[in-house]
Amino acid sequence: MKRKWLALALAAVMLLGLLAGCGGGGNNAGGNGGNNQQQGDNTGNDGNDGGNQGSEAKGSVYWLNFKPEADELLQEIAQMYTDKTGVPVKVTTAASGTYESTLTSEMDKSAPPTLFVIGNAPAVKTWGDYALDLTGTDIANELNSDAYNLYDADGKLVSIGYCYECYGIIVNVDLLEQAGHKLDEIKNFETLKAAAEDIHARAAELGFDAFTSNDMDDSSSWRYTGHMINLEYYYEEQAAGSKWSDTPDTLTGAYMDNFKNLYDLCVNNSTVARTELATGGHDAQAEFKDGKAVFYVQGSWEYAAVIDSVPSATMIPYYCGVEGEENAGLNCGSENYWAINAMASEDDQKATMDFMVWLVTDPEANELITNGVGGFGAMPYKSAVASTNGFLSHAAELTDSGHYVMDWATNFQPNVNEYRAAFVSALNQYNADPSDANWQAVVTAAIDGWATQAAAAKG
Repeated sequence: MKRKWLALALAAVMLLGLLAGCGGGGNNAGGNGGNNQQQGDNTGNDGNDGGNQGSEAKGSVYWLNFKPEADELLQEIAQMYTDKTGVPVKVTTAASGTYESTLTSEMDKSAPPTLFVIGNAPAVKTWGDYALDLTGTDIANELNSDAYNLYDADGKLVSIGYCYECYGIIVNVDLLEQAGHKLDEIKNFETLKAAAEDIHARAAELGFDAFTSNDMDDSSSWRYTGHMINLEYYYEEQAAGSKWSDTPDTLTGAYMDNFKNLYDLCVNNSTVARTELATGGHDAQAEFKDGKAVFYVQGSWEYAAVIDSVPSATMIPYYCGVEGEENAGLNCGSENYWAINAMASEDDQKATMDFMVWLVTDPEANELITNGVGGFGAMPYKSAVASTNGFLSHAAELTDSGHYVMDWATNFQPNVNEYRAAFVSALNQYNADPSDANWQAVVTAAIDGWATQAAAAKG
């Protein structure tokens, strides 16, 4: 996908938009600020009318989905929309950890995705030229917050959040109490460590362990190299006095010992020995649902999957030994951002826009996509139904009571696949032999690796 080809394609799309005059929303592919962008007549402004509008559309929708756990639900919703409107909707779901490579491959095809994910600042630099400017569009007008939008350096609205989530440590409160501990006694790393080590030491007697498995294969390693490592990034932000607006060139590594505290606690007090994690093959979710462990490192997207089996489940922060962490909340943010392909035909762009608006305004569709199994949870749209996700509700309760929110600084990871691959390799070496030298290799991968990939990303 060469820049010369991109420039020609963008010019062609913009020329078509000008010739089309008063065509549907999305004619100005990449115009600054959307000042010249024409809007389709009444496109998707009322969720109940979305189907009738869509039935007149000539285009189709191809959604390259970022969330594997949502695949079954999205296939159902796609079929629902097609049945309702006659508009073809194709959903392809990238395997866990492969979205970037899948997107690159799909964008090279003759019929690329019309709806895809640009989920963080580095991705904006990579894919921003391929994204329609969403400023002033019907879907942007449905938002109730600008907090989950991504812009390029020129102010173009490249992608908009379709949900926000939280992650931390899911707790089976009933099992915790069976082990003789109370949830309110866990307020920092010291108290979490005491409970986890006590449970692990008595696992045979109790019939359950402290933590579920912590596999390092592609289906699981992101929980640590993408999520848990956020504690290092977040506290670096705080020490610097402001949130990142771009990928920093370097990190200090000042909180890697705190990452080590929590990571070691997980892998040393688990259902699976740390030496068996490299190849994966374990099912942490099933272990948690089956009552095999008290703690499960995961996110709010797991709520619907676990709550029937574990009605007492709640979520606690990443306690790691940082001063004042008694006031910590959950990690809240998003990497789920919709972008419309600027290279798609005008008809496909309009069909995609109509579909997006229907998703966030139609009561039946929105209830499914918000609260169904594999659903997105809280959505930042005016007409979206309230989320029934208890983990998200708890995150809000913590925030309302004065606990600080750990924002998703991890979204600024540079060359994310290469960066995390080196990080995983170092963690596997450390798991096999938890020596000081091997821990230093982990620090090198996380901190020096950041500088290397940040430089590479800037070319």
